Amino acid sequence: MITKLIILDRDGVINHDSDQFIKNPEEWKPIDGSLEAIARLNQHGYRVVVATNQSGIGRGLFDMPTLNAIHDKMHKACALVGARIDAVFFCPHTSENNCSCRKPKSGMMEEIAARYNTSLTGVPAVGDSLRDLQAAAALDAQPCLVLTGKGMKTQAAGSLPEGTLIYPDLAAVVASLV
Repeated sequence: MITKLIILDRDGVINHDSDQFIKNPEEWKPIDGSLEAIARLNQHGYRVVVATNQSGIGRGLFDMPTLNAIHDKMHKACALVGARIDAVFFCPHTSENNCSCRKPKSGMMEEIAARYNTSLTGVPAVGDSLRDLQAAAALDAQPCLVLTGKGMKTQAAGSLPEGTLIYPDLAAVVASLV
């Protein structure tokens, strides 16, 4: 059986975003319906992978143990509704580092493709910012914009990659897939 894969940005897709960054577990709050949407994906055979820029580390706003604690809270919240995130990929760098893994560059997506030994062609990649969609489009994944988080601003700004699908939230993305 071919594994079905979906790639989700974290802040603004799974949990509420903050212009001041999510800097501790207390600030991580799921968007209504997002964890249940992940559970539906799991029930329909999807591997759910998170790809998230976390420049707060590079900026010194929080450290790796804190990021791990935030992700631990996310995993536990998922488990409470029968959901599972298979892997979390993150870029700790700031844009000044000019790394290859920070979205909109495709390095993190390439890592995911290598880990799962698959092409990302057509794989849904859900984000709320233009850089999420650009990273997906670079590897022929299916860019999906959600209007939660920064999504409405992203839609209003335009210049979305060709073929970007637009949904009100993660639950609506999942409803279109399963």
